Amino acid sequence: MFVDRVLVRVEAGTGGSGQTSFRREKYVPMGGPDGGDGGRGGDVIVRADRNLTTLLDYTYRDSWKAERGQHGEGSNRTGRSGEDVVLPVPPGTIIRDSDSKELVGEVLEHGDELQVAKGGRGGKGNAFFVTATHQSPREWQPGEEGQIRTLELELKLIADVGLVGQPNAGKSTLLSVISAARPKIADYPFTTLSPNLGVVPLSDHRSFVVADIPGIIEGAHEGKGLGLQFLRHIERTRLLAFLIPIDALDWQAELDQLRHEIASYSAELAAKPFCVVFSKLDLLGEHYIPEIDARDAYAMYAISAAGRQGLDVMLDGWWSKLLAMRAQALQPEKDAQLLP
Repeated sequence: MFVDRVLVRVEAGTGGSGQTSFRREKYVPMGGPDGGDGGRGGDVIVRADRNLTTLLDYTYRDSWKAERGQHGEGSNRTGRSGEDVVLPVPPGTIIRDSDSKELVGEVLEHGDELQVAKGGRGGKGNAFFVTATHQSPREWQPGEEGQIRTLELELKLIADVGLVGQPNAGKSTLLSVISAARPKIADYPFTTLSPNLGVVPLSDHRSFVVADIPGIIEGAHEGKGLGLQFLRHIERTRLLAFLIPIDALDWQAELDQLRHEIASYSAELAAKPFCVVFSKLDLLGEHYIPEIDARDAYAMYAISAAGRQGLDVMLDGWWSKLLAMRAQALQPEKDAQLLP
């Protein structure tokens, strides 16, 4: 089951209280105060884990509490700090405060951590309050309360290439052929009900990630069909591949509609590099790329996933484009390093 948005309540640990204590030892009649400080409360931390692909676990448990700090003790012993609570999430998870809708942060790479609730500070024991004129203090501080908040976790899948197309355009079939992913494939619309990720292996240890989202229909940006629910999963893709089945009634109209839905959802998403992929080429029995107006596309391909036709050319084209985009993204950093 694919879950990409949940609410969780987190509570950091309360700090331990300081201790009031005086040293009592034989032959030391006036040992003085020796009350230790309380321990710090545990934090709540969100950590990206590449072994996860969904937020399903947080539908079974939606409340998390870190351990409180222990109280201080005599002989200037500080209380033990509380253990942190770590919430593992898939890379690409965005964390927002549910009440204020403020962005708390996001974790993008495996191992990234974000503190979402801070543990309370431990209170001071009476040894802290000793002065030259106040040598037997009985003051102590209680530990501070840990932070409590309700968070909204939202997952946006991270992929290099996002497959965009109407229902039954051949996206799932293509993903199953070029990767080890096994999405559901059938001859009726909306076979894909949740996004799928697949790692495409190439020669020389090269690989990239492809995302397949449910089919986009007219009005998807307004909530029709399943498109609006999952369009956010291609926001972080580097480039888009619009799949047009070769047996479509109007190739140009289908491409224009897909681009319109993407642009209506997000102008930033519409500005990403894209290519056009004509699928189901085996229905024609020959290699043919229709002539359509796609002047902004960096390339057009014709493939048959079922017949394994044209895939190598398309995959090499995707890889070359991804390399060029990565080099372009690194160029400003290289230029900055060359400046005196």
